[in-house]
Amino acid sequence: MRTMPFSSQLRWSPHEFALCLEKCLKAKTLRPGMQVHASVVTSGTNTNILSLNSKLVGMYAGCADLKSARLLFQKIEHPNVFAFNWMILGLSFNGHFDDALLYFRWMREVGHMGNNFTFSVVLKACVGLMDVNMGRQIHAMVCEMGFQNDVSVANTLIDMYGKCGSISCAHSVFDGMRERDVASWTSMICGFCNVGEIERALVLFERMRLEGLEPNDFTWNVIIAAYARSSDSSKALAFFERMKREGVVPDVVAWNALISGLVQSHQLREAFKMFREMILSGIQPNQVTVVALLPACGSEGCIKWGREIHGFVCRKGFDANVFIASALIDMYSKCGSLKDAQNVFNKIPFKNVASWNAMIGCYGKCGMVDSSLEMFKRMQEEGLQPNEVTFTCILSACSHGGLVQKGLEIFSSMNECYGIEVSKKHYGCVVDLLCRSGRTVEAYDFFKALPMQVTESMAGAFLHGCKVHGRRDLAKMMAEEIIRMEIKGPGSFVTLSNIYAAEGEWEEVGNVRNVMKERNVHKQPGFSWLEKPGEVT
Repeated sequence: MRTMPFSSQLRWSPHEFALCLEKCLKAKTLRPGMQVHASVVTSGTNTNILSLNSKLVGMYAGCADLKSARLLFQKIEHPNVFAFNWMILGLSFNGHFDDALLYFRWMREVGHMGNNFTFSVVLKACVGLMDVNMGRQIHAMVCEMGFQNDVSVANTLIDMYGKCGSISCAHSVFDGMRERDVASWTSMICGFCNVGEIERALVLFERMRLEGLEPNDFTWNVIIAAYARSSDSSKALAFFERMKREGVVPDVVAWNALISGLVQSHQLREAFKMFREMILSGIQPNQVTVVALLPACGSEGCIKWGREIHGFVCRKGFDANVFIASALIDMYSKCGSLKDAQNVFNKIPFKNVASWNAMIGCYGKCGMVDSSLEMFKRMQEEGLQPNEVTFTCILSACSHGGLVQKGLEIFSSMNECYGIEVSKKHYGCVVDLLCRSGRTVEAYDFFKALPMQVTESMAGAFLHGCKVHGRRDLAKMMAEEIIRMEIKGPGSFVTLSNIYAAEGEWEEVGNVRNVMKERNVHKQPGFSWLEKPGEVT
């Protein structure tokens, strides 16, 4: 039997509409929410009653339909704090951090000071922008409003300062709290781990337990991941075992934290060992596990292990995930297996920009620049707009293929034709493009006209080009600026030192090496590896 829409069968009260909207918001079900909205309109219900207009904004914002949320918000004559909160939350949650801050300023301008929920969400927007200065301004407003003793607001402040690298400010907020919950301790522990102060994090971990609060799974995972990232696999594994001894069963998040940390510290063998143990323990790896391991296989050139992961992906049905498929393409391209990369690409049912980028990059790495350009063209013909990563891939392909003029044309078209803002990576690709083809004078002029500071990768490409093409004079002209830069990697220093050595300028060689010592920059010795069945040695 066909059911008529509920709005035509009975008349709902504003209270019932409000309840329905709250349920749609909680379940994040947009379609039923739209049906409720239609009934509100057709019934002629006054949306000012029970703040129905704010609830409608909240329903759309909570379901990520920000366009509808904005339209409805603009129709509210006098939006209240709740309407503003929903807009700020929806925008922040969906990555529109600048817009979230604009709504916050608008709210203050119309006389609403905000509540504790407002400040918690706005601080998250500051984290999204990594804008600690804006975070400090919000902190001042928090103190002005008297919310500094609110646990949820204080926790968000600790999180903001910790993630933005201002650990002393985070600790100051933590020490000033009258009461703390598990989230307070965990946020502070995260802050210490983020800046590599794992021992201080561990002290807090023990203090937390002495004060009668038990760490949650996330607290344990943070320390495990921090130890693993720091290349201290023995402590990471010891803490992992301690977790099990104390009756906390490691879930998939804990395993992923350990595996991801090991991968980030380039301990691929340990990471794969943990992957296999994870499966044997009965915990099924998820898509996060796969995404962590695939780039490691690519960077280490371990195609055998990459294929093992690919097999697991197919058995679990993860190959339908376009992001995992893109990671597989990237892994195979780094391992030099173009055929495997093509097979994965061709099997993706609905390709997104990331898929095309991965394949464009793959052809570029294999020196097939014409194929990269063809993919760039096809992608647009299929209605997909290139993004900033697309241009990094295509410029890199032109650089490897020696198509200087084509690369420069594409670079010039980025902003004019595609509206893509040129970033440091794109400028770096152009420097590499010019230097590889021996046009080092143009590269030097390009450097001088840059609207930003020269990056480490740009400096490395330029110096290498000067060395290869015998333009040591240009390298020396750039030397002073390069030495002033806060370079952390040894590559540029070593190349510059070699250029001076080739000219017999040993005093300058000594100066470069002294700078390396002062900055604690070390050149790692070279090594070789052999792949045996199931292991890398």
